[in-house]
Formats: sequence, structure tokens, C-alpha cells
Amino acid sequence: MPNEHEQLFASVDALLEQAAAHDALPDPDERRRLREAAGLSQEQVARALSVRRETVTGWESGRTDPRPPKRAAYARLLDGLAARHPAPSTAASAPPVPQTFTPAPPEAEVPAPEAAPRPAPVPMVSEPAAPPTRSAHPRQSTASPSARSGARQAAPKKAAPKQAARKRAADQPAVDVDPRFAHGPLAVLDGDGSAYCVGGLVLDCPATDIPLLVDWTLNEAKLGATRLHRNGKDADPLIVLTGTAAERLGLPAGLADRRGLRLPDDHTVVKQIKRAKWQLTRRGFGPWARIYRPAQGGQRQCVQLAILPWGALDPRAWRDADQLPPAELARVLCDYATRVVTPRGSTAVSGLELMTALRPPTRPVKDEQSAAWVSGPMPGSLTEAVDPAPPEAPDEHPVVAALHPRGHQRTADQVLDEEAYEWIRDPELLTDAECAKACAVGIDINMAFAAAANRLTVGLGAPVHLKNPPFDKALPGSWLVDLSHIECDPRLPSPFTPHGVRPTGPAWYATPTVAYAVELGHGVAPIEAYVRGNNGPYLDAWYSRLRDAYLATMERLGVVTGMSDSDFLAAMERHKSVDPGQAAVLSAIKATVKGGIGKLRERPQGAGYRPGERWPALERPTWRPDIRAAVISTARVNMHRKMLRLADTGLFPIAVLSDCAVYLSDGPSPLDFLPRTEDGKPIPGGFRLGVSPGMVKHEGTQSLMWAVQLLDEGHNPARHIKGTDASIDGE
Repeated sequence: MPNEHEQLFASVDALLEQAAAHDALPDPDERRRLREAAGLSQEQVARALSVRRETVTGWESGRTDPRPPKRAAYARLLDGLAARHPAPSTAASAPPVPQTFTPAPPEAEVPAPEAAPRPAPVPMVSEPAAPPTRSAHPRQSTASPSARSGARQAAPKKAAPKQAARKRAADQPAVDVDPRFAHGPLAVLDGDGSAYCVGGLVLDCPATDIPLLVDWTLNEAKLGATRLHRNGKDADPLIVLTGTAAERLGLPAGLADRRGLRLPDDHTVVKQIKRAKWQLTRRGFGPWARIYRPAQGGQRQCVQLAILPWGALDPRAWRDADQLPPAELARVLCDYATRVVTPRGSTAVSGLELMTALRPPTRPVKDEQSAAWVSGPMPGSLTEAVDPAPPEAPDEHPVVAALHPRGHQRTADQVLDEEAYEWIRDPELLTDAECAKACAVGIDINMAFAAAANRLTVGLGAPVHLKNPPFDKALPGSWLVDLSHIECDPRLPSPFTPHGVRPTGPAWYATPTVAYAVELGHGVAPIEAYVRGNNGPYLDAWYSRLRDAYLATMERLGVVTGMSDSDFLAAMERHKSVDPGQAAVLSAIKATVKGGIGKLRERPQGAGYRPGERWPALERPTWRPDIRAAVISTARVNMHRKMLRLADTGLFPIAVLSDCAVYLSDGPSPLDFLPRTEDGKPIPGGFRLGVSPGMVKHEGTQSLMWAVQLLDEGHNPARHIKGTDASIDGE
């Protein structure tokens, strides 16, 4: 058996072919420089050394130093990187590296099915884009393709931002750019033909109608992004149309069909598309129009359009991004595309598309008889559409219609009801000590659904029905079990129901909920179950990419891991005002998480739908209400576990809404009530302040009397603790 040293060195040797092992370490800044010069992420280094990413962050910031045996392995890695990437003699001699779109090449995407693919590098483009300098050459339709699409670089408004941008660029490692996508993943097209791309690049687009725009995009613009998985597909180019660009291309200022949100089939633009032998998807020409031709020779021909005046960017997800100048909007969307995925619709659609991009359903396999390469299922992925178990299906699903008459209200023993918390404490249960408090303070879990998806085992195939099975927490699925015998402190919500009320009899629960009952020491005896033996951590790669995108964006907003509690709270107070563009990216990332999970159980849409009929979403492998239920169940259980730990210290919430809990406090800050150990650290297992997913931030503070009045009226203080409605605010 290899010892721990050999295992660590073997992992390092996978990243480094030659190195010498000793324990001397360079200073923290040099450690970070070496990693970035090699194009490695902290996640990759952490995996090789069998530590957490936060540990590597601590080593690079100088807060901590590695201890044996990790220290020797880390020194081995750094020595090898130093041999390959020696430090420049002086900082001034280092030439600036151009800011360009840097998608990961296909060769780099070779993860095992259970491993998170390497995220694409994030270009440093945090300065607002400046107005472009006008080309000295007039646009002429007879010019060569290279002249028509000649790149123009945005000119800075003043020298200081330009120098800062050069400094950031010099700090970034040079990464090869796929020449097919040299100008980035997308462009924002304005009415004068200026197409704003990544890093301040501006292209001249001569197109005056949609077919010409599609042709220019595919043949001249060099837009798109490389696949996130070696068996996936490259991202199609996205063209975002401003209001003036839409007018120039013959599109109306708004859509008359407010229900269907699409142009009529007899519209001039739709006819132009058909005459040019292009096709539209079933969604038609709406805010997110997809124009394509069938693939030929394995080559895709597809362009995604987003029409801003038609509401392509939902303000609930993107804030006021659609009001930004084109150059600034391009920066925002390119940051999202490089950190997450090129948008193809709403953030919910993007969340679902990211799952498929990271875990494609198929891969090439060699046919044993013909020796030809054919498409086969990808292990660890969702490879085909499957029907849910009856309790997992929404009311409209055909499997429910076959069991219950129309209009039947299903009971707890007929339907799986795994939803997020919405609970308030009975105001009669407030103690005298609690009523003496001055404030109600809300704390909110960062990226709660994403954190719940991390390392979560979910079913990959169809369910198997079992009668009276023994409970197995390793089997994802749904279980009919009676948990009504389990008593809970009435000052806490029940962990088994979204409304926090104790169950009254047998009910359906997802595996994480039943496993938590066992964790609390209670016996369970399932009556029946629908389980999935074919399972795996399908969402791990999805979580990793969204976590990295979230942390990278928060870093741009001045919030980083490892901050003291007081510094973290201060940074969070001002982070949204640091950079409105990055605040929009942050909002979109959060909406991608929640929307992507919600999209796993997309319900029928449109006035023409009739209950009991199938709807289009059911035909995709990623329509999986059981996975959605497992994620929400895990998030709710995680929340209860932390609240239960605080209850051991005598602290009980007065209200819970999804990932927000409200506690009574002597002061207005979370630091005024969150318990600490004797040495001043957060108690193990409780809520911890910090930026990472699963940690908490300050949600808001109101007065005690404000909170008690809402409780008396039956309203949830957690919904309004920020001074706004949480459902409107989008947090």
C-alpha cells in the first residue's frame, strides 16, 4: 500500500513532471504567482494535495503555512513551478499581458465522470469599458471580411484606469486562446454597427438584417466559447441587441403578443429567416431567439440572440444591467459567460444548461461490430428522460392523472412535499428574556441550494418501487414513512416539513430528510419507497463552477475568504455599491443557482395546456423533480442542524424563510448574538460568518416591536427583515 507521502507526491506529479522535494517555501505572494503563472486553479492544487481550497487560499495569503506531510508536497510543487516560471528580475520589466477571452482548450477538459471539470479561466476585466475610438476607415459593404470585422480597442477615459488595467493584466498568466473564439463568447450590438466584445474589444458589424447578422457572426466575428467537458459541445455565439440595433435590423420596439412573447410567423423578419434557409426553435422569435441550420459534418451552425427591449434580461436576476451602456453591458455578460456559461435564456435556463455542459449525456464509444465510433451514454450523467415516481410528480403530470381524478387534492401520504422553510414561532412562546431584547437580526446562508448540492448523491435513472424496505441513506429516492412520533421543541421548526409543523401521520420524504431523522436518533420504518440504485454526485461539477464564479465575483466586490468577522460585515455593507456591473453578475449567479434547481421540475406553460397531457420539458433528461426535492431537503436539513446547535446554547429563532433565520438580539449585528467558544471562535456546527457557500451573512435588522407585531399578525419577519419583500428583492 502506498503511504501518504507517496500518494501526495503522485498527485503532485500529475501536475508537475519534474521537481525536487524540500521543505523551504517561498513567500505567500510568490506562491500565488507561481500557481497563476502555471494556469492552475486553487481547486486543482487543493485536490492534488488532498486539502480544501480554503486551505490553499490561506497558504497564499500568508495566514497559515502547511504542516507535514502536506508541506513537503507543497514545496515540491512550488519548486517545480519556479523552475518553469522564474520570477522576473524587476516588476517593471514584466511586459503587460493583453486582456483577452481565455476559454479552456478542449485538451484541458479531461475529467473523470465524478470529478469537477476545470473551470475556464476568468479574465480580469473589472474596469468599466470606455467609449470606443472611431475607425478612420468608412464601413463599406465591398470591403474584405477582415476589414469589415476589423477589431477596434476601446479607448480609456483617463490614464489612471488604463494603468490599473495594465497592472491587472500583468498579474494574470497568459493562456492560449482558441482562434475560433478569439473575440470572446458574445457581443453586444449597438445601432451604429459597433459590436462590443470581451476586454473592451469592438468589432464593426455591417449587417442590416437578421440573416446577414447570423452570417457575419458565424463567418467573421470569431465569437463563441470552448466546451466545458471534453464530450460536451462548444457554446454557440451570443449577440445581444440593444434597442437601436433591434430597430436597425427591422425588429419592433416591443412584442404585441404578450402571452406568447414571440413575433408572428408572417412578420417580415421571420420571413427573411426562412428565405435564407435558417430555422427557429419551437420558441419562435422571442426575447431569446435561437437561429440555426441542422448540423452538417458534425459542425453546428447556430446563433443565439437576446433582444434587450423585449425584456431578455430579467431585472429580478440581472438588476439594471439592461440599462448599462453597451460596452459596460458586454463586460458584465462576458464575466458571467466566462465564469458560469454563455447565456441561452433566463438564468434558470442557464443553470440547467450548465448542468448539461458539465455532465453531457453522451460520449463517443466504439462499436465492437462495426469498429465505428457511435454515441453512447456518459457514466455519471443524466442520459435519458425518465418518468418520476407518482409522489414525486406535480399535479399536472400524466402519472398523477392516471391515479387520481382531476381536481383531487393529494394528501401527505400521496405527494412528496420537500420545499424550503416558511415558519414563524407562536408569539405566545416568546420568553421574558427574549422580550427584553432590543433587535430582531436576520442571518442568511450564502448560496444555500448550491451548498446543499455539493457532494449530494442523486438518482441517475428511473425509480424502483419497493414495499416495506429497510431504510438506506445511500439510496436516493422517496420514502413513505411515519415521523409523527418524533417530538420537537416548539421553539424550533420541525425539520420534516416546510411549514415547520410536526407531521401528523405517514408522509413522503426525500432520502436526506429521513436520514436526518435517523441522525437525531429516531427509528424509522418505511412503508414503501421509490429508490434509484443507479446514482452519483451529478451536481458536484455544477456546484464547483458556480461556487468559483460566486467567490470570484465577490472578490471583485471586495469580499474575500479569510476576512475577520467585523471586516466581512463591513465589506458586505458596501459590496453592491463597489461596482454595479459586478453586482449584476453576482445577482445573476445567485439566480442561476435557484433557477437551475427550480427548472428541474418545470411545470407546463401556455394557455393551450390541458391537465394530464405531457409537456415539452418532460422529454429532457434534466427534468428531474426528485433531484430538486433532494437538494431542497438537504438545504432545509442543513438549516435545522445549525439552528439546533444554537438551541443547545439557548438561542431559538422567531422566524425562518428558506435560507434566512431571524433571532432576537441585544444589538443590531450578528456578532451581538452568535455564540462563541471560550477562545472566541464560532461554536462548531453553528452559523459562521463568511463569504463561502454555506456560511452566513447579515440579512437585516429591525426592532423587537416590529418583529413581534408581524408575528401577532401572522406575517413572517424573515420575509421583510431587509425592509423589502424577499420574493421581490430576489435574495
